[in-house]
Amino acid sequence: MKKNIYWMFALSLLLSACGKEQAIAAATVERPASTIVVGALGDERSNVYSGEIRARYETVLGFRIGGKIIARTVDVGAVVNSGQLLARLDAADTGLQESAAAAQYRLADDEAKRYRELREQGFVSQSALDAKETALKAAAAQAGLAHNQAAYTSLLSDRAGVVSATLAEVGQVVSAGQAVVRVAQDGKREVSISIPESRFNAVRVGMPAQIELSAAGNGAQTFAGHVREISPAADPVSRTYPARVALDSGNAAVALGMTARVKISAAGKSDAAGKNDATGENAATGKAGARKDSAYLIPLSAIFQQGDKTAVWIVASDRSVSLRPVEVSAYRDDGALVLSGIAAGERIVSAGVHMLTAGDKIQLIDNGKVQ
Repeated sequence: MKKNIYWMFALSLLLSACGKEQAIAAATVERPASTIVVGALGDERSNVYSGEIRARYETVLGFRIGGKIIARTVDVGAVVNSGQLLARLDAADTGLQESAAAAQYRLADDEAKRYRELREQGFVSQSALDAKETALKAAAAQAGLAHNQAAYTSLLSDRAGVVSATLAEVGQVVSAGQAVVRVAQDGKREVSISIPESRFNAVRVGMPAQIELSAAGNGAQTFAGHVREISPAADPVSRTYPARVALDSGNAAVALGMTARVKISAAGKSDAAGKNDATGENAATGKAGARKDSAYLIPLSAIFQQGDKTAVWIVASDRSVSLRPVEVSAYRDDGALVLSGIAAGERIVSAGVHMLTAGDKIQLIDNGKVQ
C-alpha cells in the first residue's frame, strides 16, 4: 500500500513538472509581428508616389476619314519612323470618288479649251468663257479633294518613336478622328503620378524630386527630376490630381512603362513662420515649440486606440514590446502624423497591435522578411 502511494506521489510530481515546462515554453514563444523604424516612411515635408515612365510627347493618331480598317502594320512596342505606314482603310469608295472627280475635271478642261477657241473666233461671249473657266476651277478643286481623301486611307506616323498602344483592330469600322494608334516620341521621359487631395496644396510646379527605378540597369537607380506640371482638375473617378515629373537628364536604361517611385521634397519653412514672438510660441496653437512639420508619418495600422487615448507599441532591444502614448496631429489616407511620443530610429509595431500585451516578445518582420 505504501509502495502504491509512493508511485502516485512521484507521478503527480512528474506531471506537475511537465506542466510547468509547457507553460514556460508557451511564455517564451515569440509572436510574429510586422514592424517599421520611425522615420522610414518620411515626414510631412517629403512624400513618395508610385508612377509610370511615360514619354514627354505622346500622339494619338487616327484617320482623317471614316472607313473599315483592312490592315494594321504595327503592334505595341514597334519602333516607327516618320512617314511610316501604320494602318490602312478600305479604299474602294474613295477610289471611285477619285475616278469620278477626275472624269469631271477632264470634261471641264475640254469644255474650257473649246470655249477659248470659240472666243478667239468671236462665236461666244466673254461671260460664257468665264463660266467655263470657273467650272474648270471647281472641277480641279473637287478632283484634288477626292485625291486627298483617297490618300487619307493610309495612316502614317508623323514622327519617330515607339508604338505605346493600339486602339483599333483590323475589320473595325472607325469614324474620322477616332484613335487608332498611340505613338510615344523619342526623347525626353517623365513619370506620370497621381496626387491625392490631401497633398494637392503641398506640391508645386518646379519642386525637386528623386525618381527611383528598380528595373533600370543592374538594381535600383535614382535620378534627379522636378515637377513639370500638375492638373488643376481632379480625375472624376479616382479623385486624384494627375501630375508629371520630368527627368532632368536622359538615360538609355529608362524604358517606357517602367514602374517608378517619386519622392517630392517640399521647400522647408522658415523657423519664424507661424510664430508671433521671439519665444517661438506658435501663433495658431499657442504652444511653444509645437511645429507640424516635425511630425512622423506612420501607418494607420500602427495606432493602438483605447477610448480617447492613442498609443503605439515600442519594440525594445530584447524584442519585448511596451505601450507608449503618442499625440497624433492628423490622419491622412497614407498614414497618421505623430507629433510627439516617438523619436526617429525607434522601432514600432506596424500591424496586429490589438493582439499584443505589455512585455510580449515578438519575432520581427520588416518588409515581409523575418529579422
